[in-house]
Amino acid sequence: MDNRTVLNAFSILGVMALSGCGALTPSQAVLPVGAVPVAASATYREWFARTEACSGRTGSLATVQFYVVPGVETFETRDGPQVGVWIGEGASHRIVIAGNYQGNEMVVRHELLHTLLRQTGHPEEYFVNRCRLTWESWNSGH
Repeated sequence: MDNRTVLNAFSILGVMALSGCGALTPSQAVLPVGAVPVAASATYREWFARTEACSGRTGSLATVQFYVVPGVETFETRDGPQVGVWIGEGASHRIVIAGNYQGNEMVVRHELLHTLLRQTGHPEEYFVNRCRLTWESWNSGH
């Protein structure tokens, strides 16, 4: 196999290893193809503060590295297409957002809530009742 074939194989494996809204171990936490790092904007800092307030949890945005897959509606994961994903690795976190959603408050805050809770899954107490960070609860409350 040439280097290009090997890189393509690793890219495919990386996408298969990435779980939508899931925590992965560092060895599994391969970013989606095309993901690029972005700085936490002032808007993201504001959204983090709102998510801390509604959840009653605190954290450090400095532990979060944001990535965007530019120009896409979704990106592929082993669980199918996603608009966002949280990858927890010990004390650090990575959030990947589809480019078309990088300015969507609900999508970004949904992943930030995973960071604050440090868990996968969507406990109703936090995602629906307290913060309204599911598609259904967001649309019914805004």
